[in-house]
This record gives sequence, C-alpha cells and structure tokens, in this order.
Amino acid sequence: MLSISTKFFSFLLIGLAFVTCSIEPENKNDTSNLPQFWLSNTDKSAMFKKQTFLQNITTDASTQTIVINENEKFQSIDGFGCALTGGSAILLNKMNASNKAALLKELFAADENNIGMSYLRISIGASDLSDRVFSYNDMPIGQTDTAMVNFSIEPEKKDLIPVLKEILAINPNIKILGSPWSAPVWMKTNNSSIGGSLKLQYYPAYAKYFVKYIQQMKAEGIRIDAITIQNEPLHGGNNPSMLMQAAEQTLFIKKHLGPAFESNKIDTKIIIYDHNADRTDYPITVLNDPEAKKYVDGSAFHLYAGSISDLSKVHLAHPDKSIYFTEQWIGAPGNFAQDLKWHIKNLFIGGTLNWCRNVIEWNLASDHNLKPHTIGGCTQCLGAITINGNTVTRNPAYYIIAHASKFVRPGSVRIESTYLNNLPNVAFKTPDGKTALIVLNDTQSVQIFKIKVGANTYSSILNAGSVGTYVL
Repeated sequence: MLSISTKFFSFLLIGLAFVTCSIEPENKNDTSNLPQFWLSNTDKSAMFKKQTFLQNITTDASTQTIVINENEKFQSIDGFGCALTGGSAILLNKMNASNKAALLKELFAADENNIGMSYLRISIGASDLSDRVFSYNDMPIGQTDTAMVNFSIEPEKKDLIPVLKEILAINPNIKILGSPWSAPVWMKTNNSSIGGSLKLQYYPAYAKYFVKYIQQMKAEGIRIDAITIQNEPLHGGNNPSMLMQAAEQTLFIKKHLGPAFESNKIDTKIIIYDHNADRTDYPITVLNDPEAKKYVDGSAFHLYAGSISDLSKVHLAHPDKSIYFTEQWIGAPGNFAQDLKWHIKNLFIGGTLNWCRNVIEWNLASDHNLKPHTIGGCTQCLGAITINGNTVTRNPAYYIIAHASKFVRPGSVRIESTYLNNLPNVAFKTPDGKTALIVLNDTQSVQIFKIKVGANTYSSILNAGSVGTYVL
C-alpha cells in the first residue's frame, strides 16, 4: 500500500476541487528542471490549466512507474486538430474581424498563450455540416462535363477559402486534408446526393475532378497535403454521401487517380478508406493490390465501430504505409467528464499508440442550434467551439485537442513508455528536444505514480478521470 503523509492526505480531501495534482523531482533539492504540467479534471475545476508544483508526494518502491525510453522510436506526428467544415467557416465569418482574428490565433498559433491546432480536415464540396449540398461541378439534369470545363471552387470563396487564408497567415505549415462526401450527382448511379455509387464510365472524369481541385486550391495559395477518396465509403445514408467498395476504390486509384496525379506532377498524398476501424479488410484489400499500393500513402479511420487496436492490423499488414485518424464526433450537449476520458484514451493515446500520425475531431464549430447542416445531415454534432455572433463557448473537444496539439508539435516522434492499464499514456520526443507525455487516470480513485525519463524521476498524482500533459 502507498504511503501518504497525514498532512498531505487531509490537504487532498479538503482541496480536491481546487488542486488535483502536484509533481516534483525525486531529488527534492533540484528544482531547476521541473516539468511543465497541464491538467484537466472531470469536475471542470481545471480545464487544460497549467499547474504549479505544490508539495512533496510520498512514494516507495511499490509506486507504479511510467518509464520513458527515448531510444525506442515509432511514427512521426503530422498534427492534431479539427474538421473545418463549411458551416464552421460560415460561423467564423459572421464574427467581427477583431474577434475572429483573436479566436483564430487562440486556435492555431503555436505559442505559450494558444493551443496550436496543426491539422485541418476540409470537405471537397459539401459535407453534411455545410449549409447546403453542392459539388464543384453541378450540372443541369441530363447534362455532363467529363472534361471538367465547368469545374470551379467558387462556392468556397465566400467563407472557407478566406478563413483558410487567415489560418495560414497564423500557421503557414498547417497540414490540410481534403475529403469528398460525394461526387457530382451526374456521375452517380442514382443521380442523388445521398448514396449511390460512382459510375464506371466517370472514373476518368472524377480523377480530373480531384486534379482540378488541388490545382485551383493551390492557385488560391492553399496547399492540400492529402486527400481521402471518399468519406465513409460504406455508409450511403448521409446527405451527401456515396458508396465505394474496396474493389472500386482499388480500380479508381490504380487506373485513374494515381496516374492522373502522376501525369500532373501532383504530390498530394492519396489516403484510402476513411471509415470505421471494424473493417480493416477494406484498406488491406486495396493495399494488397501492388498497382494501387504504389500510389497510396496510407489509410484513414473513424471509430464509430470497432476497436482502436484494430488499426495496428493494417500497420502489421503494410508497415510501409501510414495510418491516420480523421474523424470522431461528440454528441450534443456533450459530457465533459465522459468525453474527456473516452477521447483521450481511445484517440489521442490509443490512436497514436496504434500508429496514427494525426487525430482530427469532428468538427470545429457549430452554433447554439447545432447548425449549419444539410437536410438529412448531422443534427447533434457538437463543435469544439460554439459560436453565437461574437460569443464563443469552448466545448469538450477544444480541451481534448489542446492536451496534444499545444505540445506534440508536427515532427514529434512517438517514443516508448510503460503502458499501465489504470494510467494509459503515450510519450513523444518533440522537435525542440523535449519529451511530452499524456496520461489519463482511467480509474475511479486517486492515482499516485512516478515518471522516469533518463536519469530523472518525478512523482505525480491524478484524480479519477483526470488527464495530464507533462513536458519534461
């Protein structure tokens, strides 16, 4: 049993609502290199708040220890952030200029005072969190445009593109992933924005559609780092949506999209699947085709079904290809305690432990009515922030993302750390040479533990359900 001084135990009980963690080096006389420590408590007494080091914690040889091995390295990290939906951009652009500028700085600047999101997902055409359904080449009924003469990203020039330009002015290196929810309806088997599949005769035209998109966004000064071929290709009930089976995606990549990117000298990454973890057979099927595989950078996942550990099956099958986590929602009205624990454990710890190079929450912003969304789109998707005019409310995903995005900067590398079932954790070596450790207390009681990195050992305590990010 752990030994805790009577004085400390009394303090813990009385001050629990105010102070729920302290940390000091085991060498109590050396305070020259104390870690930074940022805390979130399930009771909201701390919500991603920087902590001071309060007092010694009594430990002994039986105290559980997270040992960090900086020499054992895994995948590099591209970033953490949100989906910037069309609806999010509309709400941001309704703010006055100074409020919007301050909010975007808070979200995307990488400095002491801001959370520094470093990865964005945007929709290619409308998503279900746009204010209407559209593509970049809508045609009158009965007409087609296989040459993409009428292709235009003009629908994005009012809201999305101006917001992206402001974000890029704050963080020019932010990575942007584009995902389509549907091809133009004239290309589809059912001539509808909901469901249906891409007609085989329009595979070449749809490849041109992606090329035009990347080229026109580049002309606006916006580099698309990667695209997924279809959001949730096994779910045809959203508005918009489109079905695309693994064999169809394989054919589209190897005969049309890959060669089109190659001939147009496009270096945007091609990422496959973009759906739930329970169907790892889908990306493995695509990657098992050598002609398709040569064009593919990696596979993307959501976690509305399956287990986060399933992602490692794809890594084991094709270790030369990357893994990405591209979407997870929080249902309104949100539950800070439950959302914090589930998302940190499964996505930001579990996802990166299972080879993800990024984690993206769905979505950045909604209003107090959970709008905008399309007719038939998501009516309960809670944004990381709620925007009502110039008033901003920070919701669970904001704090969840911050625990990773602020300190685990792009270019960080996951390193080995002792995984404890009651204290799930993941560690990274950051580009500035520091070690960032994210720890969750996944129990119903206070947990005392040690962190050992190199020659230094620190002691810490976390309340039930609390999350800590340590920068060592």
